Parts: sequence; structure tokens; C-alpha cells
Amino acid sequence: MKAFTADTFFNGRIHVKQNRSGYRFSIDAVLLACHARSYSGSKILDLGTGCGIIPLMLAYCNPKVKIYGIEVQEKLADIASLNVKENHMEDQIAILCKDMKEITQDMISGPADLIVSNPPYRKAESGRLNLDQQRAVARHEIKVTLYDVVETARRILRTSGRFIVIYPSERITDMLTQMRSASIEPKFLRMIYSGLYTESKLILVEGVKGGRSGAKIGPPLIIYNKNGSYTDEVKEMCGLSTVNMFKT
Repeated sequence: MKAFTADTFFNGRIHVKQNRSGYRFSIDAVLLACHARSYSGSKILDLGTGCGIIPLMLAYCNPKVKIYGIEVQEKLADIASLNVKENHMEDQIAILCKDMKEITQDMISGPADLIVSNPPYRKAESGRLNLDQQRAVARHEIKVTLYDVVETARRILRTSGRFIVIYPSERITDMLTQMRSASIEPKFLRMIYSGLYTESKLILVEGVKGGRSGAKIGPPLIIYNKNGSYTDEVKEMCGLSTVNMFKT
């Protein structure tokens, strides 16, 4: 059995390898990248990059930007570096195997214009920890907490820089409170739904460092049609070639 699987985006122009077992990215990361690509800036930081899916998509859509993917787990950082090399994006993307709490502006040649993150969703003591350590670290606040993610964004962003994150809807109060306390003002929110008549499980939040108060709520984003296929909006925004890649 092969160690990796491969998925494609943008009609096969981007190829993404990831572990067949262990942590695998989900559509959360893809939706985040699709939203963030319209706010590119010249320097982008991805906190918790995993296999590098978000930098790869952002680099494809914004060929002139410089993107840094931060990943604390060495094996995932190695896969991200492999994906960058195989997609010939070494000039655009740098993968740093670092704890985000240790990242400084000097490590990325100055402040970032945009920071994105698909952070661990669950508190360390909540729910059952996955027996796979890679998955457990990616999904639970074991090595990094919500505070760490937002504080890193505050420390690295330039004034008026943007922070975009995808997070569970049930923890929206935690996210908004943490962002405001870090002087990253929430400016845009969009609820994400699996289906038309389901509760929202995820939310996209965009904030501006040092921004004024006042937020907009975007239209609901529906992922699946009744028959289980992706909605036209999701297929169009993601450029999906492998339409069943997120099914489990």
C-alpha cells in the first residue's frame, strides 16, 4: 500500500500528497484558502499548515506573493515541503518546522499582511483524544491553544493586516473574544452549513489588526446538495477535480 494519497485542484494544476493514514486535511482548510485568496497581500503566514494545502492554493491564485507555512509536527512539515517542491513553488512558499509561539517577524523578513489558520478545534480536555498522535495534535489544543494562535497573529501581523480563521460555530464566542482582546477586530463572519436544513458547524471569521468596530455577516455557505454532491458554489470556489476527496 502506498504511504500517500494524491488529490488535485484547479483542474489538475495543483497536486497535493498527504498521508494515507494519520492526519489528513478536510474541506475546512480548502474553504479557508478559497476565502483568503481574495485578500492576498504580499506576505502570507499559514499557522498550522499540515501538508501545505492552504499555501499551495494561495500561491496558485496569487503567483506574486510570498507564503510561509508554519508546522510544528516534523513529519507533516516534510510532506508540506515535498508538496511545495513537486508543484514547483519553492520561490513562493517556505515551510518552517517551528512552534508558532516561537515565530518572530524577523524569521519571515518583517510583518505579515495576511495570516490564516485552521487551528485545533477542541480543548485538550474535551472529547476523546485520537489514538493517532498526529491527528490528536491537529484536532485538540495539545501543543497550541486558541490563545496561542490569536496571539501569534497579533504579534506577527502589520497594523491593518488581516487574520482569517475557520472554527467551530459552537466556539464563536471564544474566537471573537480572543480576537478583540488581541486588538484584532472581527470584521466579517460567514456561517458554514453541511446542508440546507442543518445547523451551522463551522464559521469563517476575518479580522483586522487595529481595525474599527463594525462587522458584516456574509450569506450562508452550503457545502452539500441533498444528494450528497458538492454545491455549485463549493465546486466553483475550490476548483475541485476530485469531488469525493473529503468523504470518510
